[in-house]
Amino acid sequence: MDENADVLIDLSQLRIGMYIQLDLSWMNHPFPVNSFRIASESQIEILRELGLSKIRYIPSRSDPLASESLIAQAPVDMAPVHALDDGAGAVPEPEHSNVPTRLARHALDVKRLLWDQQRRLDACDQRFLGITRKYRKLADSAEGSPALARLESEALVSDSVQELLDNTECVISLLSDGVGERNTLHPVNVMVLCLLMGRAQGLSPAALQDLGMAALLHDIGKLRLPTTVSSPYLAMTPADEARYRSHVGESVRLGQNMGLSKGVLLAMAQHHEMADGSGFPLKLRGEEMSLAGRILSLVNHYERLCNPGRSAQTMTPHEALSVMFAQQKNRFDAVELGIFIRMMGVYPPGSVVQLVNDRYAIVVSVNSSRPLRPCVIVHDPWVPKDEALVLDLETAPELGIRRSLRPAQLPRDALEYLSPRKRICYFFERAVNPAAVQAGL
Repeated sequence: MDENADVLIDLSQLRIGMYIQLDLSWMNHPFPVNSFRIASESQIEILRELGLSKIRYIPSRSDPLASESLIAQAPVDMAPVHALDDGAGAVPEPEHSNVPTRLARHALDVKRLLWDQQRRLDACDQRFLGITRKYRKLADSAEGSPALARLESEALVSDSVQELLDNTECVISLLSDGVGERNTLHPVNVMVLCLLMGRAQGLSPAALQDLGMAALLHDIGKLRLPTTVSSPYLAMTPADEARYRSHVGESVRLGQNMGLSKGVLLAMAQHHEMADGSGFPLKLRGEEMSLAGRILSLVNHYERLCNPGRSAQTMTPHEALSVMFAQQKNRFDAVELGIFIRMMGVYPPGSVVQLVNDRYAIVVSVNSSRPLRPCVIVHDPWVPKDEALVLDLETAPELGIRRSLRPAQLPRDALEYLSPRKRICYFFERAVNPAAVQAGL
């Protein structure tokens, strides 16, 4: 027998340590993924209830002892897949199989989970979209009606702060591609991450309000700049760079007209300063910056690495964090950088990864209480894209992350299935318990 070949075996031959592939949809089995190594007798019992006459077994990925036991027991019963396959790539099911009651309940649970999952994702998208629209309105009125713009800004940030504080435990969720207007995504994204940072550090509601105001309005002066100089790029002329940098002072000027507090204005003025003195406009060092300024500078830098003005320079969220930690550590306050990495996780939402079982996935949410076990969507050709469930890796420890990838490294089918975001945007939502569909593991 070729150990690298897929093999179909009888259900009676299943053993702990075997790596198997289920050629079924989510609705017809209670496991979080379709291919996995059998870890318990309870899993074998569930597999025997699926109504299959044969099951696909992969010797090369199985524990050696499991394979040796099977070969010694019944080698004549094992046949290559092509000999038993029905020609469509799926394992044939018994013509009159009876699905056990708990599997029927599982299918109903999956439908409910898909509905709830989509509902929560849509809610995050809508909340983010609503904020971007309000930002556009207040930004347009900042010059002519500064007092009104301040009131609208305060109300917007206050609502976000209250929503954040109402959730005892939050997860950071990746938003759908294309949500919101492009010119409004950056300030709103920065505000969301700054508020999460402030909450992680136990800031008071008043301090969160000031931090949120500075984050939301830090780039408001850019609205007066031509698009050609609204974002930095390597070939910028000195004149264009000076014009680009002028947005800091212009943002502060507009903030003064709006009547913003000194603390908010100070953080806005420092959003491009760096802890090592390499920032602008005043080349301040870490100890010379306010706490809100240090947070805003760090978050602003991360957001620009993920969403630069020139798309060719785009980094994945994992790459951005890696660069900030390994190559740019001196630019940031060490405490703030550590808090940010713990909050975002080693693989922040939007990261494309490969799991230890070689499957490709995209990270869609992170709970800071368990940053190494994010929630992912796994590429599974046996599960339709619109039925893909978010898998909480906390419930499947055998499916850890092996490495991070760039979208270009994905096979075409996985790239189309996972649809990595061209723009990385986040919002927060209340943490929920791992999906009940995974309780069988």
